[in-house]
Amino acid sequence: MTAAAEGEPKDARAIRKLVAEGLAVVLTSSVAPPERPCAVGAGLRTKVNANIGTSLDYADPERELAKLRAAEDAGADAVMDLSTGGDIADIRRRIIEHARVPVGSVPIYSAAADARDGRRRVVDMTADEIIDAVRRHMADGISFVTVHCGVTRDVVRSLRSSGRVCGIVSRGGTFVERWMAHNDQENPLYERFDELIDMAHEHDVTLSLGDGLRPGCLADSMDRPQVHELMVLGELCERATAAGVQVIIEGPGHVPIDQIEAQIKMQKEVCGGAPFYVLGPIVTDVAPGYDHITSAIGGAIAAASGADFLCYVTPAEHLSLPDEEQVRRGVMAARIAAHAGDIGKGIPGAADWDRRFSALRRQRDWEGQLAHCLDPELARKVREHGWPGDDEVCSMCGEYCVFKLADETVEEPGRTAQ
Repeated sequence: MTAAAEGEPKDARAIRKLVAEGLAVVLTSSVAPPERPCAVGAGLRTKVNANIGTSLDYADPERELAKLRAAEDAGADAVMDLSTGGDIADIRRRIIEHARVPVGSVPIYSAAADARDGRRRVVDMTADEIIDAVRRHMADGISFVTVHCGVTRDVVRSLRSSGRVCGIVSRGGTFVERWMAHNDQENPLYERFDELIDMAHEHDVTLSLGDGLRPGCLADSMDRPQVHELMVLGELCERATAAGVQVIIEGPGHVPIDQIEAQIKMQKEVCGGAPFYVLGPIVTDVAPGYDHITSAIGGAIAAASGADFLCYVTPAEHLSLPDEEQVRRGVMAARIAAHAGDIGKGIPGAADWDRRFSALRRQRDWEGQLAHCLDPELARKVREHGWPGDDEVCSMCGEYCVFKLADETVEEPGRTAQ
């Protein structure tokens, strides 16, 4: 908690109190504590997560380690390994070994891959195999696990009568729904939730209660299945918190811009103020290739409204597996959203960075600006690309720079500096 308090507006004692009340979590693991644990929750800086991981078509572990480095270098507070191709267990362990930040995962992906490797279908997994996958991930040193406990048979029944446009878009949620339908059984992640609590308590792992019914398009936002699942997650959150296990709640998704604040407030009310982890949210469906921007718009509003943890979205979202540059751009977009949200919700010290930077801009201190902005590398490249040969101005305004003109006016004979 002392390490997680570094750079926060609250000290370790205050964070410990928030964790005890279920209002914050410290992402770590007793098996493989990360070099840079982070605290997520009320009154703390909004954090950013970057998803990495292989697919069936691209299963190169070295590429994933390169994406890990890109995410960390860009300032991600955590990463999630969502691998579904190659030697998933080896890739997960290598990412944990090389990561400086907390690593999250989705164990049901491993269970599904094991079934596939055994020439079985996802629906042929046993309940024990699904639970054992969670146990293996925690034993490897994962700091937080997504478990789709809220996809219950009751919730799925409400889905079938909802008239959704996109149905279930969560991969883990789909696995669970198909498994329940085929086996005519309740979701084992829900039915055996006490086992998950015991495992998480043993390994000091945070349970990230996944939103398997998150909306995959604006038209499906805040419908009955989404709200029904949230009510289930609220009950499970209360049980885990009472047992001394840290919990975060995962949220949407694709959300119309005018619904974002209401959705955040609803989650906080239903889940007792537990940290809220949102994917974006994406505010329009029609901009593939630019979804790092559509999600940053939603993420800024969500953070300002009380969301605590933003999962980045890259330009590759909905189109392909991201590469290192797309990972970097996704992290930067989410960091902008997180910082804007922190200013909006009044996190102590958040606006001070902007005030200091504005003073450097007014002074035309270019080196100071380039050193203290969010992305110094990109800012310097842009500055040098359009450099007019004058260290005092940029190539946009040149000699008509308002700050330069103001300084010259003050310096004219007979004038008094204001």
